[in-house]
Amino acid sequence: MFNMSRRGVLISAAMAAAFGLQKPLAWIADAHAEAPVEPTAGFYKYKVGSIEATAVYDGIWRKPHDPAFIKGVTVDETKAALAKAGLTTEFMPIPLTVLVLKIGDRHIMIDAGSGVGQWQANATHLPANMKAAGIDRSQISTILISHFHPDHVWGLMEKGTNDAVFPEAELVVNSVEYRFWTEPGRVEKLPEGRRAAGKRIADVFPTWNNWRLVESGTEITPGIQILEAFGHTPGHSAFLVSSGSDQLLVSNDTMYVPALLAPHPDWQGAYDQDGPMAVATRRKIIDRVIADRMMICGAHFPFPGLGTFTKDDNAYAFTPVAI
Repeated sequence: MFNMSRRGVLISAAMAAAFGLQKPLAWIADAHAEAPVEPTAGFYKYKVGSIEATAVYDGIWRKPHDPAFIKGVTVDETKAALAKAGLTTEFMPIPLTVLVLKIGDRHIMIDAGSGVGQWQANATHLPANMKAAGIDRSQISTILISHFHPDHVWGLMEKGTNDAVFPEAELVVNSVEYRFWTEPGRVEKLPEGRRAAGKRIADVFPTWNNWRLVESGTEITPGIQILEAFGHTPGHSAFLVSSGSDQLLVSNDTMYVPALLAPHPDWQGAYDQDGPMAVATRRKIIDRVIADRMMICGAHFPFPGLGTFTKDDNAYAFTPVAI
């Protein structure tokens, strides 16, 4: 469907129009033109049928290069993959985008960001960018949680006090994820580096009464279905958004850094709790996206976190949306 052989070629204006995008898709990776690290806009609106989607930029983790980041892969190899995708090689760029869906008069947010001053120094922008997009946090009626890693849920809690940022919102999560992290004795079973985060979750989340635990495949609300995407965490989930003939797969951390994992889908990240399962899930999700000709967004895709995948032999090629 897509011609990936020419730099800068516009990809499928018809598909862009069908999804209400402001511009056609464009292949932006270019070995001679490095993409900017920070986006020029803090939010981006598009449509999935009658559903209004707003991608809101939280910030970026400028992660120092670490040979343990991808199991069995050298820093030189990860730098080569970043360079091929037109990204900086000075550090591992891991942006974070939160999605807000407006369905009728309801605002449904997917994940809650990293919390101002709680995760990374460069990931503090969600409140200001939501305000710029015309979204007040009091409007958020439901928050769908993909998994309990800090960059996705620390935004639920106030820094220092752990008070709920969205006390009136319904919090929806896969029951497998919730029960894993809140199981008595779980903190002691976690690797040392995850125990502080695990303790915060175990101490705070069970005290809230606005959780709704659901099973994989549940239609959470008309137009949104939760999908099993286990591996990155025990209950990691994706969300299928549908309106009319349009579909959007919200993949969260299934393929968290496409520059690395699209051409190398069998690479296992250090943050994948079950590496082989994460790989199998990645292939299953992306193959479905391609077969059903869906748009896909990811929490750590280059902002606005939206694009398409195509098959490239036994690997994949990612085409981000241009803004």
